[in-house]
Formats: sequence, structure tokens, C-alpha cells
Amino acid sequence: METQTFDYIVVGAGSAGSVLANRLSADPKHKVLVLEAGRESHPWSRIPVGFARLIENPAANWLYSSEPEEATGNRRVPIPRGKLLGGSSSINGMVFVRGQAQDYDTWAQFGNRGWSYREVLPIFRAMEDYRGDGDAEYRGQGGPLKVNESNESGPIYDALIKAASEVGIGYTKDYNGASQDGIGMTQATIRNGRRQSTAFCYLDPARSRPNLTIQANALTECLLLEGKRCVGVRFTVNGQQREARANKEVVVSAGSINSPQLLELSGIGQPDLLRNLGIEVKHELKGVGENLRDHYSPRMKWTVPGSLGMTYNDKARGIGLVWQALKYAFTNKGLLGLPAAPIRAYVRTRAGLDAPDAAISWIPFLVGENFQLAKQSGVTAIMNILRSESTGSIHIASASPNKPPAVRFNFLSAQLDRDVTLEAMRITRRIMTAPSMRDIATDEIAPGVNIQSDNELLDWVKKNAETTYHPVGTCKMGHDPMAVVDDQLRVHGMEGLRVADASIMPTLTSGNTNAPSIMIGEKASRMMLAAA
Repeated sequence: METQTFDYIVVGAGSAGSVLANRLSADPKHKVLVLEAGRESHPWSRIPVGFARLIENPAANWLYSSEPEEATGNRRVPIPRGKLLGGSSSINGMVFVRGQAQDYDTWAQFGNRGWSYREVLPIFRAMEDYRGDGDAEYRGQGGPLKVNESNESGPIYDALIKAASEVGIGYTKDYNGASQDGIGMTQATIRNGRRQSTAFCYLDPARSRPNLTIQANALTECLLLEGKRCVGVRFTVNGQQREARANKEVVVSAGSINSPQLLELSGIGQPDLLRNLGIEVKHELKGVGENLRDHYSPRMKWTVPGSLGMTYNDKARGIGLVWQALKYAFTNKGLLGLPAAPIRAYVRTRAGLDAPDAAISWIPFLVGENFQLAKQSGVTAIMNILRSESTGSIHIASASPNKPPAVRFNFLSAQLDRDVTLEAMRITRRIMTAPSMRDIATDEIAPGVNIQSDNELLDWVKKNAETTYHPVGTCKMGHDPMAVVDDQLRVHGMEGLRVADASIMPTLTSGNTNAPSIMIGEKASRMMLAAA
């Protein structure tokens, strides 16, 4: 078997892993290997609206799904995850949300030193090149990650902003600044009409370094352990098995689904679960695969008269699609240049809260199957609780690395999640029926005006809601018995092994999780280099 030796091995070239590959290899004395199970790239990844073409594409997507549960109407809920360089940053909706200060302060209050908002803010500022009307105290310029304000405009956005003000929700110019409150245009990792994935922003600039090896199409089968030390990895490329050794450290950055899967395949996790699958227990860690959280989001829909010509259901129909392609080619605007939802609001669902506890985002067209344009003209609104308290799990169901793990979300098991979801839906209804929207959003078609009571709405949510593709927490950071890594992201009880991706988040951040995942990669690289 072919074996090579490196200083650092990074498993997963996704949102955090690509960052680590860049930062660890910046010093030529460090020899770095980054392994990615997926392919190098996909042509649709470059174009922003390409996410709609990749959301069910096995060439760029793991296409996971959850186990049927009562809270999902016994449905299997799709869980798209990126399977190419850049990971999910190469197929996601490109929405850039840091979250709230209290998200990170909560992590620090759990005993995770160095993770308070005051301490991670400089990392957020350093990693971004932001173009927008933000406060320089909070925003950064000159970093590798390009962040822009949405370049969308038009009467439907003006009407939504005005309608929100009519129900007491103000306008915000920067939800990533001092306060998240309010409605505003989406900030996105798009620049000059191109998706700014971590593959493009971090890996591509480092490709020419002789001390960096980027290996795509490499499925990591297990970690190599000698006692309580990780010394390398075993992986396959085109069916050929290989091993790589690490002189310093192995860092697992395979994401909230694949990172716990790899630990369990390697014998790290819950002893009974591993033994039942015939896996030798190398290290007991009860928290591996537990603490799964995600944003469970109903999609509410309203019709818009086609005669208004406001939505992309109208603008991109027939010859209109050709016009949209030309518009994108010459201006980087229009349907092809869209992030997943160009306008969003962060709201408080009850009095006395210090900060928003729910999010609402709007898509300027009626969404059909697989995020495609419906034939009917309309608007889709997506809402969710920001800091879900419902927790589930991800565990391997087989000793084979080729078999997907079993994902159980346990959505809506916390009363708070049910309460906030219902109130967020009612706030959305108030916005969509405010005076400024009355001639635009003419009919509520999902869930429909006939569904009003708490029980009716919850039943509809269970049968129809989807995730917003933000799984976190399955290798959570902390110092309690269910923690998997410490505040340096070192796996408890192991040497030479860290985890750095969204799986280490103790709780959900208040919004999309890609920006925090990139920050985690940046912070992990700093800690690793400081320890070198």
C-alpha cells in the first residue's frame, strides 16, 4: 500500500477545510495534504443560481436524507451536502450571516475560552472583503472571502420593506453589524457574478504551493490510531487504497454529517453502537454524533398577479429566460446572479427579548420542485427559529464508509421551537397582508388561509417543512460529558487529532452557518500554528 508522510492532514476540503489547507500551507516548512471525497468542481457551481441545479445533483452533492419521524410527517427530509472542493460553500445559497454576538458569548459561557464575540469578531473582519454600507468597527476589507450586498432591486423588495415597517419591523443596512434586527437586502458571497466558494477564495490561490497536496475523489475510510494518538488516515482513490501519515496533526473537517461518521468508523464514539456494527472500540466518547441541530423551516407561498411582471416566474418564462441569461452575461444581475433569498428579516417573536429569535427570508418567485421556477407567479417566504433547542443525532448504520449514516433530527421536540415557529409564521402573514402588499400578494396558497389554529399549523409544518441545510453540533465543543472537542478543537482524550467545521458548534448560530464555518477554519488554523 502506498504511504506518504505530511506534517498536517486535513480531511475534507469544504468551508473550513479549504481555509485550513490555505493557512497551514502558507509557511513552506509545513507539508500539507487535504483530502476531498468529491470531485474538483462542477460547471454550475460558478454561477450563483446554479445552486438550484446542484440541490439534487449526485455529481456535486451527497444527497443525504433524514430518517422518517413524526415531526416530519414520516417523510425523509433531503439534506444536501457539497461533494466537491469547497464542500457546501460550492453548492449553497451563498447567504452570508455571521449571527449574533450572544451566539458566541454563549459558547464562551459554556467554558470555551477564546470563542466570545469580542474574540471571534477580529477573525470575521480579517477573513472578509466586504463591499457595502457597513460600520468599519464590525466589517473588514481585503480578506480572501468576497462579500457583497445583493444587487437586486425593484418594486417587490420596496413593497416588502415598506410592509415590514407597517407591522413594526424597521430597515437595517447591515444585519452583520452592531445589531441583527430588521429587514434588509441579503449579503452574499458573490462578486462580479461569480460564487465565492472557499475552493475559489482559499484553495485556488494556494494551489501552486509545492508543500500543498490537494487530492480530490479521495474517500477517507478511517483514521489511523496508535493507542490514543492519531497518526494518519486510510483513504481510497479510484478504488486504490492508500495511507498517509501525519507528523503533527490530523484535522477532520468533513462537516456535521461526515465528521462524526469518520470518528465512529475509526472506533471513536459510543461503545455499544460501535460493537453492534463490529467496529473495535478505540476510544469512548459518548457525544460523537449527538447534539444535532438544524433550522426547520416552513415555506409559505403567496400568488402574485402575473400582469404585474414582478416575479421571476414571469420574467424568466419562455424568451424571458434568454433575456435573463443575457442580463447576467453583461451585468451580473438578474435570475442567474441571485443568492438563495435576496431579502431577509430578523425579528423578535415576543416582547422582552434582547435580540431577534426568528428569521424570515423571501424568494422573488414561487418555488416548485427542487427549487425550480413554478409556472404560477408568486413569492415564497421561509421562516425559522434562530436558536433551535431541539436536538437529534447522526450515527453510522454500517461499518462501511460507503453507506450513509442515519440522521434523526427530532425536530419540534422543544416547546420553544414550536412556539417561535408558529409566531414567525404569523408575523410573516402580517407582513404579507400589510397595506403595501395587499395588491401584490393576493392569495396565500401555502399553508392557506383556512389553516389557522396552532394544531393545524403545526400539522402542516410537520408534513411540509424542510431544513435550511444548516446541520451543526455533532462533534460539539465543550467540557461536559457529551463534548467531543475542547476549546482548542482537540478531540477529548486523543492526541494529534482535531475537528474543525460546523459540527463543533455547541449551539446554532442565528442564521446561515457558512460564515461561522469559515471562521472556525480560520480560528482552528491559528490555534494549530500557534501549537506547532
